[in-house]
Amino acid sequence: MIALARKYRPKLFSDLIVQDHVAAALRGAVEQGRVAHGYLFAGPRGVGKTTAARILAMALNCENTKVLPDGRKRSNGEPCGHCDSCRRVWTGQANLDVVELDAASNRGVDDARDLRERAMYAASAEGRSKVYIVDEAHMLTRDAWNALLKVLEEPPSGVVFVFATTEPQKIAQSAAPVLSRLQRFDFRRIGPHAIAARLRQVADAEKLDVDDDALALIAKSADGGMRDGLSLLDQVLSFGEGRVTPERVREVLGLIADDLYGELLRLVAERDPKAVFPLVDRLAEAGADFSEFVAGAAETLRAVLQVNLGGDPEGLTDGMFALVKQYSDRLPAPDIVRLLTILGTMEVQVRQSGHPRLVVELLLLRWAMADRTVEIGDVIRALEGGQGGQGGQAVGRSGGQDAQNGPVLRDVAPAAPTLRPSDRPTALPTARPPDRPTAGPLSASRLQSLWPAIIDRARTTSPMLATMLGDVQIVAAAGDTVTLAAAGHGEGLAHKKDAIGKIIGEWVTGPVKIVFGAARSPDRPDRPDRPDRLTEETANLERLKVLRAKDPTLGAAVDALDLELME
Repeated sequence: MIALARKYRPKLFSDLIVQDHVAAALRGAVEQGRVAHGYLFAGPRGVGKTTAARILAMALNCENTKVLPDGRKRSNGEPCGHCDSCRRVWTGQANLDVVELDAASNRGVDDARDLRERAMYAASAEGRSKVYIVDEAHMLTRDAWNALLKVLEEPPSGVVFVFATTEPQKIAQSAAPVLSRLQRFDFRRIGPHAIAARLRQVADAEKLDVDDDALALIAKSADGGMRDGLSLLDQVLSFGEGRVTPERVREVLGLIADDLYGELLRLVAERDPKAVFPLVDRLAEAGADFSEFVAGAAETLRAVLQVNLGGDPEGLTDGMFALVKQYSDRLPAPDIVRLLTILGTMEVQVRQSGHPRLVVELLLLRWAMADRTVEIGDVIRALEGGQGGQGGQAVGRSGGQDAQNGPVLRDVAPAAPTLRPSDRPTALPTARPPDRPTAGPLSASRLQSLWPAIIDRARTTSPMLATMLGDVQIVAAAGDTVTLAAAGHGEGLAHKKDAIGKIIGEWVTGPVKIVFGAARSPDRPDRPDRPDRLTEETANLERLKVLRAKDPTLGAAVDALDLELME
């Protein structure tokens, strides 16, 4: 008995599913006699790369050039599929003119040299072509590609090379010059609808009793490969006789039941975190692959999102589609987007973790306990509805209908209104300056009593200046001149005389001039002050002094920006 994947392998370009762009180009090349000497067929597994190469070989060496054996006129560029040459190529039998190699087992430089030498021999008959089909071409070594480079650039007449690969990027890395000498065709992944339709044709031809939902499950499991779809159908048929149902397909292929995904949607929609652990227990008891469950959960949520946005998800059974429709109203699109975003941050952990069950439980708990979104307009209307401080609670915790605002989400944390860019303040407000007494005459005693208020006023403009003024001693105040003594901040304060005078001037009448002098001891005025004890702050000030002396630009920046040397 022949496997379905071999029995129903395409024999014509027109039989290739979804690969119309490849079929049209190859058919036209054969018809017009413009076949290239080298092709690269790239694409996922099971989409028809090797099959297309065999059909091309059949078309180049077909014995029936005009009329098919059954009397039908042959389409231009298509092989007949019935002559001895076509049958040999299609079945993989020995053929002098069509050689099929597996690069996985013939990947060395010696194999490439042997292939190059064999290509020098002419075809077995006039008008025929020698076709070399190299499968899994990315397995060839760099030396093997180098050995083939010359024959690919200047091949003998009537020789065609076809390289098929699932990983063309490896060829680009190891043999980039080869790509410029080949015509590349990228084969597309086949959609589930196209696979299901082809499986239905095969089932009808084989007179099989198969449910449409069962074919949909097989097409989804095929993951874009027609060959995989036919092989899976063969696998399900070998399980037993009778009608092929979705339950039978799930049992044979180990797929996760729809009701488990329905329970997932329920616990997320109803925010039922306590149901997470029983659900994961059921998955573990069924021997389910947690990575497969997470991938299925993502597809389920994506289907709900499509329905919410007016789309039509494909590849779903009737039962799953009913579940998706049931929960589409209870899971708005913004919530689904947030859930899928959470999934994106944890999907890799599920595949790589040594405890995937724990990761899945954490993922489902985050889904079940995630806050729901609420329209900012609803929040504003609720706050303006005369409910005072309870407006946010009405929106956030109400579980049904609100008399004024319509349906609201339950168990939703109140959302804070988001300011528009035009509503945001352009700058933070500065601290309010302390109240000061009425301006009066300048005297040392009065200035001494006002000094704490002056320091507070300086703090509103420059915290660093306020810190330095806290260690300043008032020596004298006469006329319009104030003499101060700095304890360890002389260099820094010397550059801020104008700022200090401006602040003091707010408490006195008339302009103020600041000068710095030495502080004298009250009991021994003739003895100079001992140098202050070196601290971290004074050390930084001294370093800043040295840096300012070296770079005048730095000094200007320190004065303008009120900089302080930290370390």
